[in-house]
Amino acid sequence: MRHNILVLVLLLLVFYSCINSVEDCNSHSFEVTATAYNSLAYQTSSNPHITAFGDSLKPGLRYIAVSRDLLDSGLVHNTKVTIEGFDSLFIVKDKMNKRWRKRIDIYMGLDVKKAKKWGKKKVNIEFCIQPKDSISN
Repeated sequence: MRHNILVLVLLLLVFYSCINSVEDCNSHSFEVTATAYNSLAYQTSSNPHITAFGDSLKPGLRYIAVSRDLLDSGLVHNTKVTIEGFDSLFIVKDKMNKRWRKRIDIYMGLDVKKAKKWGKKKVNIEFCIQPKDSISN
């Protein structure tokens, strides 16, 4: 009985925090050009599993790199992003060369065929920026 009450209290706390984070969210959306990349030296750098933010890429996880203009728009490191055509969230873990604008690069591990099949597409993305005052709470 005591265990059930503890579980119920924890679930209510999680639910309450989710409601607050959604209410406090400033949603943004953009149409971007989406390409794909792999953890291969010829596509990235001599250390292809380390991002420009210093994170380690792990094949199978849903990461994206973003153009620097999108960073300036609030799409910063570790932001969760929905991408049109996908059913799960992606996380910003890398940033692209300065020459790119309004662009994301979807991480596809070591699967070069999958990345080439994706090609280059226009997609809509959506993400949430938490107001500064709600982050400190």
